[in-house]
Amino acid sequence: MTVRNRETEERLIEAGRRLAAVLATVAARVAPGVSAEELDALAEKLIRDGSDEPAFLGYTPEGAPRPYPATLCVSINDEIVHGIPNESDKALKEGDIVGLDLGLRHRGIIVDAAVSVPVGKIDNKAQKLLRVTKEALTNGIAAARVGGHVGDISHAIEETFTGTGFSVVKALGGHGVGDFVHEEPFVPNAGRAGEGPELHEGMVLALEPIANVGKGAVTLAGDGYTYRTKDGSRSANFEHTILLQKGGARIITA
Repeated sequence: MTVRNRETEERLIEAGRRLAAVLATVAARVAPGVSAEELDALAEKLIRDGSDEPAFLGYTPEGAPRPYPATLCVSINDEIVHGIPNESDKALKEGDIVGLDLGLRHRGIIVDAAVSVPVGKIDNKAQKLLRVTKEALTNGIAAARVGGHVGDISHAIEETFTGTGFSVVKALGGHGVGDFVHEEPFVPNAGRAGEGPELHEGMVLALEPIANVGKGAVTLAGDGYTYRTKDGSRSANFEHTILLQKGGARIITA
């Protein structure tokens, strides 16, 4: 999406505000013994109570075998992204890390955001993984400037993980958003500054750094949606929808 007028910008900002509130409430519910299905049900209720629509429920990405069956993606430990919360018994346990990815449609505009949160007390390596991945998102947003290139964002994200021992997931990344859940351009989580599509004023992007404790290779589960680390190591991701403005990127889902 490209925002071309004030009315569209206001709808986008309101959509982001609503999504941020819902995601924060769902994240606050995370605790040992809570099921992924409970979190999904809560997310859907909160979205619909606001007279909005879940953006992921029933959505069929290109190449997917079927529509996505839930409102919320819940990805635990070695599940990288797109974990389905309501087709198996997925209960959170002390020491887990869980990724919550949520999309919302408000008055025709779609926004997308994700957080990775601890379940109870987590070990030091998991704490570092969450901290560095969140920092990568901050750095990617800072690199998103009108007149720059997608590669500027990719490079800033990748550089954040240098020397940390963590691996960037290169097969997955950010994307355009607004009219649809996934739009061009694809925003890789690794790349060279100055390369890729040019960034222009009004562009709406969802940036999503993803990193693994082990190697960066991924595998797709039999459910057709859940990406896992190939080596079974833990993974984390954070995501914000941003709007590119002359003065820099505005975080829509903060």
